[in-house]
Amino acid sequence: MLESGCKAVKEGVLEKRSDGLLQLWKKKRCILTEEGLLLPPGAEPAAKIKELHFSNMKTVDCVERKGKYVYFTVVMAEGKEIDFRCAQEQGWNAAITLQMVQYKNRQAILRRPRHPPGGAPAAPRAGHPADSAGSPPPGRPLRPGAPPAPGLGSSGRILRCPGDFRQT
Repeated sequence: MLESGCKAVKEGVLEKRSDGLLQLWKKKRCILTEEGLLLPPGAEPAAKIKELHFSNMKTVDCVERKGKYVYFTVVMAEGKEIDFRCAQEQGWNAAITLQMVQYKNRQAILRRPRHPPGGAPAAPRAGHPADSAGSPPPGRPLRPGAPPAPGLGSSGRILRCPGDFRQT
């Protein structure tokens, strides 16, 4: 458990491309948590931990395998792109993506409106097939004027293929 209270999901070394003119690859110790990616400072004790929080992360992008490395880009919400690379067998890109998706799903569930205790669910959306009490008879389109479902005749009966001798 880290001092922030988050559990470390994965720890190890990633290489981060510097923002400078030469764009050199620098090894960074990284800690992946359920909340984001932490980049603790190296030897300088006064520096603070750099945190790439999933709430500010847009996507993990541009995965490319080249030689022994896999290259990927973390795209932040404000548009900043941070390039990383690691050995292919380490799987950092997949681990970061999985944790980010799980984080976003948890946030979506928390934001979803809840029903009052003993209350009824939200009213059905008008005309939405998933919210209607019944479904149309077989072969009938969900929308007026739409063609019938494939394999069904206009009467709603299953059409037979030549050589199909089963009874319907």
